[in-house]
Amino acid sequence: MNLHAVQAIYRFEMARTFRTIVQSIAAPVITTSLYFIVFGSAIGSRMQSIDGVSYGAFIIPGLIMLSILTESISNGSFGIYMPKWSGTIYELLSAPVSAVEIVLGYVGAAATKSVLIGTIILITARLFVDFSIAHPLAMLAFLVLTSATFSLFGFLTGIWADGFEKLSIIPMLVITPLTFLGGSFYSISMLPPVWQKIALFNPVVYLVSGFRWSFYGVSDVDVGISLAATLGFLAVCLAAVWWIFRTGWRLKT
Repeated sequence: MNLHAVQAIYRFEMARTFRTIVQSIAAPVITTSLYFIVFGSAIGSRMQSIDGVSYGAFIIPGLIMLSILTESISNGSFGIYMPKWSGTIYELLSAPVSAVEIVLGYVGAAATKSVLIGTIILITARLFVDFSIAHPLAMLAFLVLTSATFSLFGFLTGIWADGFEKLSIIPMLVITPLTFLGGSFYSISMLPPVWQKIALFNPVVYLVSGFRWSFYGVSDVDVGISLAATLGFLAVCLAAVWWIFRTGWRLKT
């Protein structure tokens, strides 16, 4: 494996992040902090606890997951779309760099950004809400696995997109609504029985539920099922990336 190529792509993407640190890191952290102020402190102080957890603490995993999902897809898609848009994708494809090395460089950088944002948000949350983490290793595992999975999904989105407007379709019109409806601000057990069954078709429910279990030991879905769902989605994304590089679909457009 050409580790120098992976390092070059990774360092280039990380350098771009720190050149636009306000947009890349500060903006999502500030936005999530506003959620903590409004829902955690203002509204949460007037709501009953959920599964023995105060409302302000209960929504922390969901808010972190909301930021991770949207930022992972945005960073992953923008990183590979820009070479396509500027035409430098030909230099990348003609270089002695394999598909695995390209994916490791771009997806690794996007996942690193998401883990960094998630960690900063977690630290910031302590300023507004008192909470504990029951299973820190499981929390870290879900954080890294989810970041990597959706950065890979963002990479696929960047390959699929043929315009800047398409880059925002998936995170804004698909992922954000699914996250809001996936138990970020509530437990799906609070829904009527029919809607509880419908909610189980929302893949984000399993991500939020597993991540919340790592904090408080409570979840809407068994943690094993949450982990299996995340790994299954990762496998699908890896298969899609393999097919794209094998066929060259949209890599040169």
